[in-house]
Amino acid sequence: ANQEVKPRGVCTGLRAPAFGCFHFITMYNLAAVGYVLVLTLLQGSQANTVGINVTVSGVQQRSSDILASLANLESSAVRTAQSPGPGSYVSPGLLSAFPEDIEISDQCQELLQIFSQQCSSFVDCILTSARPVRVCQNCFSRFNRVQEIFTNISSETSFGNVSCRDSLLRSDRLQLVFVMYQNLKRIWESSLCEHCLTPHMGGLSNDSLYFMALLNKSLSCFEKYQQQSNRSELCKECKTPYKSLNNLYNSMVKNSTLCIDIEDAMNMTRRLWSKNFNCSFPREETVPIIAVSSFMLFLPIIFYLSSFLHSEQKKRKLILPKRAKSSNSLMNIQDKCS
Repeated sequence: ANQEVKPRGVCTGLRAPAFGCFHFITMYNLAAVGYVLVLTLLQGSQANTVGINVTVSGVQQRSSDILASLANLESSAVRTAQSPGPGSYVSPGLLSAFPEDIEISDQCQELLQIFSQQCSSFVDCILTSARPVRVCQNCFSRFNRVQEIFTNISSETSFGNVSCRDSLLRSDRLQLVFVMYQNLKRIWESSLCEHCLTPHMGGLSNDSLYFMALLNKSLSCFEKYQQQSNRSELCKECKTPYKSLNNLYNSMVKNSTLCIDIEDAMNMTRRLWSKNFNCSFPREETVPIIAVSSFMLFLPIIFYLSSFLHSEQKKRKLILPKRAKSSNSLMNIQDKCS
């Protein structure tokens, strides 16, 4: 009646030995652990995939933002560089315009543009005419236009009854318009171009034209006999035109009608004549100089020789004093008495 109740376990009801029950429990535990590991690995791979995707998308977003910023900068620079006409100068840091009472008027802005163009044209002319020097011949008309524009700027009613003198010449410390004109004027004045031009600078003067004609004649003679490789014939045949050119240059030096064009042309011609062709000719003024020098050299000799020949040689005469005669007579008287 009193039967012992046995607890029912996992292996209860299994018809297997003790070793079989232990094997079943072990397999069950391993399957559970494996299931947990698989779940963990799956969750980690999903998290890594999401992180990688987020990183790649962030880099792509940054790259697209940088490219968009560069495109905006380039387009704004192109628009600024291509903006023509007066009033189109845009400062990169200036987002709004100055008040109208401070900005220069449209007439003054247009006058400034014209002055800038004329200055650029004159500078281009003098630089291209630097060697050989042809500044006065080629650039006098352009300098005239620069002077006219600056006169309009500096006058009280410069352009369209509007004065641009204060806004363009005195509005800042640098005074770029005034300084630029003074520099160009200094170059023109140092070239002495007004000596070679007519009074109103309408063209070359008559002396300058005559000099250029003689210069072309001399250079043509040089070129003609230089091709024949006969230097002695060149010095003989080209002596007359070169001498005429040299005499005209000396007269222009005395009359102060030289400019940089004529000075440079004569220096180059003299260098060709004396150094390259080894030519020379006796100058007429050397003959009287040699004669006067010789006369002055022999003048002291002639003077001393003539003075020696025409001088009188006087003999010395001894004059006995009276006191000596009286003493002698006394001695004679005393001798007689004794």
